[in-house]
Amino acid sequence: MKFAMNLVAASAVFLCSGVAFAQSGETVKIAFIDPLSGPFANVGQNQLKSWQYVAERFSGAKNVAGVNFTVTGFDNKGSPQESLNSLKAAIDQGFRYVTQGNGSGAALAISDAVSKHNARNPGKEVVYLNYAAVDPSLTNDKCDYWHFRLDADTTMKMEALTTFMKDQPKVKSVYLLNQNYSHGQQVAKYFKEGVALKRPDIKIAGEDLHPIGQVKDFAPYVAKIKQSGADTIVTGNWGADLTLFVKALNDAGLKLPMYTYYAQVTGTPTALSAGGDSEVYVISYGHANHTGEINAMTTEFKKKFNDDYYSLSTYNGIQLMSAAIAKAKSSDPVKVAAALEGLSVKSFAGEVQMRKSDHQLQQSMFVTKWQKVDKQNPYSVENTGYTFAPVKQMDPYVASTPTSCQMKRPT
Repeated sequence: MKFAMNLVAASAVFLCSGVAFAQSGETVKIAFIDPLSGPFANVGQNQLKSWQYVAERFSGAKNVAGVNFTVTGFDNKGSPQESLNSLKAAIDQGFRYVTQGNGSGAALAISDAVSKHNARNPGKEVVYLNYAAVDPSLTNDKCDYWHFRLDADTTMKMEALTTFMKDQPKVKSVYLLNQNYSHGQQVAKYFKEGVALKRPDIKIAGEDLHPIGQVKDFAPYVAKIKQSGADTIVTGNWGADLTLFVKALNDAGLKLPMYTYYAQVTGTPTALSAGGDSEVYVISYGHANHTGEINAMTTEFKKKFNDDYYSLSTYNGIQLMSAAIAKAKSSDPVKVAAALEGLSVKSFAGEVQMRKSDHQLQQSMFVTKWQKVDKQNPYSVENTGYTFAPVKQMDPYVASTPTSCQMKRPT
């Protein structure tokens, strides 16, 4: 009898501890704030679908917290000011989690606004998941407790890229073409610093910064590159700015090896395929030809949307959120933010960890190369018959860079 009573008591304790997991079955709403109109709309629309696809796939019993995720799009038109308007609208509608990635100017505005909102509105805190804005300052001098970056920042990508390029002896003269805002400026800055240390023999043949999202014809830039005698191009351009640049290269018949951050992003693969075979590299935390679960997801996404699933940070974002909610036994942003610090989860490319000191995700990096599909790399990017095949994988420590972040944590 006593044993039975103890068993009942133990069961009650277990059930009560289960009540602490009251988040099971509840819905966690995420506001997606990025361009859904304007020159970068095709990228934003793809990434909204990516967030929604992953949220739906890993809702309910398919995540460790048992919560349901929903993602709602807010069009910031690529503008920092519109981002703030979208953020306010999302908060007014009860969103406690926001995500954004296209544009570091918008990212800095959102991070600052979230920090101020949280300080002024205890009990209504918001967490900001940055899935693609790579300005290093977001996890250095402008780091904030409520900001968590899922992508690798510019210094990490450039550390990996220059580590790869130092072993490419045919690279002797580089032309830098980048968008004239923080990201593009930093790609140029950190490339020059990286090669000065690793390959001081590499010459900078020329450098241009152009207005973001405003250039319709890149022919004058291509002419300058041709005239410079450069044997290689390095660019951090993305979206329409990279697609139009590739078209201008095709029109001029200029085929130079090109090292990029975002050649896999919507529109650019189709432009590359129009030029046939070319030597184009991407530095990223993932690629289109992974095996396992992420491969099945990439295939399913293509069938569902006739589009490519390339923002794999959305996968890590939902996995980290699920694990943090389970760890916190709550979906309260204050508790989830604390649980995210230092959290490790299994990803599609090994373990990733949200570094506590600056909230910068530590993860493997890949260099991939544009080529025709084959048995080892069968995924046809944008149905072109071409793909980005991995040529080098680097463990997280290779690309990890130090931080100057002095994190101020809420008391």
